[in-house]
Amino acid sequence: MVKRLELAKSSQKTLLNLTPNLKEKVLLDMLEEVKNAKFEILEANKLDVMAAKSANLNSALIERLTLDDKKIDAILASLLDTARLKDPVGVVLDGWVNYAGLKFQKVAIPIGVVCVIYESRPNVTAEVASLCFKSSNVCILKGGKEAKHSNLAIVSALHKALVKNGIDKNVITFLDDFKREDLINLIKMDKFIDVIVPRGGSELVKFISQNSSIPVIKHDKGMCHIYIDESANLANALKICINAKCQKPSACNAVETLLIHKNIANEFLLNLANEFVNLGVEIYGCEKTVVFLSKQIPNLSIKKANDESYDTEYLDMKINVKIVHNLDEALDHIERFSSSHSEAIISENFTNIERFLNEVDSACLYANASTRFSDGYEFGFGAEVGISTNKLHARGPMGLSELTTYKYKIIGQGQVRK
Repeated sequence: MVKRLELAKSSQKTLLNLTPNLKEKVLLDMLEEVKNAKFEILEANKLDVMAAKSANLNSALIERLTLDDKKIDAILASLLDTARLKDPVGVVLDGWVNYAGLKFQKVAIPIGVVCVIYESRPNVTAEVASLCFKSSNVCILKGGKEAKHSNLAIVSALHKALVKNGIDKNVITFLDDFKREDLINLIKMDKFIDVIVPRGGSELVKFISQNSSIPVIKHDKGMCHIYIDESANLANALKICINAKCQKPSACNAVETLLIHKNIANEFLLNLANEFVNLGVEIYGCEKTVVFLSKQIPNLSIKKANDESYDTEYLDMKINVKIVHNLDEALDHIERFSSSHSEAIISENFTNIERFLNEVDSACLYANASTRFSDGYEFGFGAEVGISTNKLHARGPMGLSELTTYKYKIIGQGQVRK
């Protein structure tokens, strides 16, 4: 592993002198190579999916793992979008002249070597690799073993585009021969890696954050909440809650807990529960929710929610429902259980909206909209490395600009400090 990291680190020099036009050409070549390898990628993915089903992996993981024509098209679209985005490297962020006549420029530069550790989603391989290449970063990819064949097929296509353009293929390094015990060594390799981005289960993120000697940008679980205020437009609230849970339940920005003001709970809960029953959503309710819905819908299968429920990222057709007395109780619940990913308030009360947006400490906060918009494409950023739950150095959808840092260039004419 050390030798591969050395090669990856040394390959960054080849990226620093690439022109924006050449980087765009290479990304378009990557698109063509992935398109040409579509059959091989899908066949490799079938092997991974079969193995995942044989190992009885959960349905949410298998859904994220599975590739089809639509997902391949999405990979191709992301490569095209990234190719067309403005190159972030070399942008002058600020400039001034000081009292001594020195000319200062603050210039965007790549971070260097970015290591992304992720699970199940093969599309992440292409998206992260393209973003890192566009921003002149080397990427080291550690995908989950459940997606090994899919990831190798995608990386092979990306490497063909690099070689075609005379670029060291080590700028995209995929760690395929990787054992579980290698992880603790990898996250200590600060000589070769500048930042680690863990995407996966909370235990993986926690382990890396606590043990890494390399700076970590966490992409933690999505414990997302929606608070339905007593002033809410209930038709909009119903539409938003269904979308946030059901449009793609396996996504990290899917809502996991609904907090409903007591004054509108009876009317809203009944409509919501009927919709959820029809859609196959399993409800975990607070005591008041269980009592009310059990009376109104006798055959409803509803479970009692507890602290474990409120701390569980289901990534499935399951949801927590809690009746709260007011906004303060909702804010307290979110502060206790949120993973700082995405939260929403449904309200027509401007004061309550402002309090929610100002007081909740999460990366993405919505008023009268679904949490499902927490996504690089929806933000207009193109592809994303993921959704950062960090406060530093990136937060929310992590795109090209978050893959850069900066340095100062200072030009003088013989000045010396007195």
